[in-house]
Amino acid sequence: MSAARGRLKVYLGYAAGVGKTYRMLEETQELRQKGVDIVIGYFEPHGRKETISKTEGLEVIPRRLLTYNGSQFEEMDTDAVIRRKPAVAVVDEFAHTNVPGTERVKRWQDVHAILDAGIGVLTTMNVQHLESLNDQVFHATGIRVRETIPDWVVDEADELVFVDLTPGALRNRLERGVVYSQEKARRAMENFFSETNLTALREMALRHTAHEVEEKLDAAAAAATRAEGLRGPPADSPPPGRPERILICLTGRPSSAILIRRGKRVADYIHAECLAVHVGDDSHNREAVERHMSFARNLRIETHVIPGRDVPLALASFARTRGVTQIFMGRSAPLPWWKRYRESVVQRLVRQARDMQITIVAERKR
Repeated sequence: MSAARGRLKVYLGYAAGVGKTYRMLEETQELRQKGVDIVIGYFEPHGRKETISKTEGLEVIPRRLLTYNGSQFEEMDTDAVIRRKPAVAVVDEFAHTNVPGTERVKRWQDVHAILDAGIGVLTTMNVQHLESLNDQVFHATGIRVRETIPDWVVDEADELVFVDLTPGALRNRLERGVVYSQEKARRAMENFFSETNLTALREMALRHTAHEVEEKLDAAAAAATRAEGLRGPPADSPPPGRPERILICLTGRPSSAILIRRGKRVADYIHAECLAVHVGDDSHNREAVERHMSFARNLRIETHVIPGRDVPLALASFARTRGVTQIFMGRSAPLPWWKRYRESVVQRLVRQARDMQITIVAERKR
C-alpha cells in the first residue's frame, strides 16, 4: 500500500527580503525540537547571516552537481531526499527552474515527487511567480517574470502563510545591507524595489492570500456539510442557477497568452469551468497556436480545436453546446480601408451570442 501524500506548506511573500525563508526555518527548528524528523532538501542562503544562523543543527541533504554549457551548477538532489525519507523536507525557492538535463524542468515538480513519496514539504515563493498574475506584475513593475508556477499548484497547498513586511521596512532592510550587498541594494531600490512597485506587489499578495483563505474555508464548510449527511438542498428549494463556464478564444497572436491568464484567473475566482478554443486549422500559424494550447493545458484548461471558416458562428455554436456563460477574446485586427464598413469578428460574435457575456481583453502596453 502506498504512503499517504505529504502535506505542502507555502510561505508566500511579495519580494526578496520580506523574511519568507527566515520564517520557514524558524518553524523548521520548532519542529525539530518537537522531535519531528525534518531535513533541508534545498536552502539558498544569499549571504544573509541571520537566515543562515537558523540552519544550525539541521540535517542538510547534499546537492547534486551538474555540468551545463561547460559550467557547473548545484541543484536539489530530489532522489536523495526521497531515499532519506524524512517526515518533512525544507525546499527553498519553489518557482526555481532546474538546469537543463535534470529529470524535471521545475522545482515545484521535484516537490510534487517528494510529496508523492509521503514526505511533507515547507517551501517559499513570491506572489509575482504566480502564472495568472504575470501580466499584472509586468504592467505594474515593467518587469516580465520568467519563472512562474501554475496557480493550481499553489491552490493545492494544504497551508499558505503570508509573510508580510511594509514596503518602507523592506527598503530600510535594503539600505542596511541585510538583503543584498550595498551596491546591489542601491541598484535594486532604483529599479524593482521602488516603493511604488513594492506597494503594488504587496496588494497583489494580500488579495491572493485572502482569496486562498476564502477557498480553504469554503472547502472546509463543504466537507463538514458532507460529513453531516446533507447531500443537497431540501426538495422545496429553488433549483440552483446556471453554472458559470468561461470560454477563451485562442489565436496564434501573442496576446492569447494574456487571454489565457485573465480567463483562468476569473474562472478560479468565480469557481467556473474554463475552456480554450481555436477555430480553423490556421496552418500558417500552427506552431504558435499549439504553443498557446500547451500553455492552457499546463494551467489545467480544457482545450479544443474546432473546424469552421466562419469563426463567430463556430464559436457561438460551440459555446452554446457547452453551456458557456462568458467568452474572453482579444480585439479584432483592424480591417483594411476597403472593408471598414463590414462587421469585425468581435461584432459578429456579439450578435451571434447575445445570451452570453463577452469580455474583450485589452492588450495594454508599457
